[in-house]
Amino acid sequence: MGVVSVSLNDDNLEALDRIQAAYGLNGRSEAVRASINAALADIRELESLDGDVDGVLIIVRGNHEDPWMIRIQGTYESVIKTQLHSHLRSHKCLEVMVVSCDAQTLSRMMRDIQAEGKADYVKFVRG
Repeated sequence: MGVVSVSLNDDNLEALDRIQAAYGLNGRSEAVRASINAALADIRELESLDGDVDGVLIIVRGNHEDPWMIRIQGTYESVIKTQLHSHLRSHKCLEVMVVSCDAQTLSRMMRDIQAEGKADYVKFVRG
């Protein structure tokens, strides 16, 4: 098995420890492997989409003042059929978008959102 050295901030370390505890894992290495497997499952699910897709895109994000989500929504306005923006108690924002497009466009949109690195949660639920 290969060894990789990774630098993590305190929030990441806390999250890693929570993952370890929640899944009853025997160490941080197992928590990293479980996290990688979860991310890969999301990637595989997205890659399995083909043709036209309809569904709901759910995003939780912080910093209401940061305009990155407005840029994403502007870029993909032709595929966003309905959207809801709500302020959560945690000073975060919930974005719910009904989208209808081809699978490649959805994949690009999801990649663009993830690439910003500013979303706490991103999930597409196929209709």
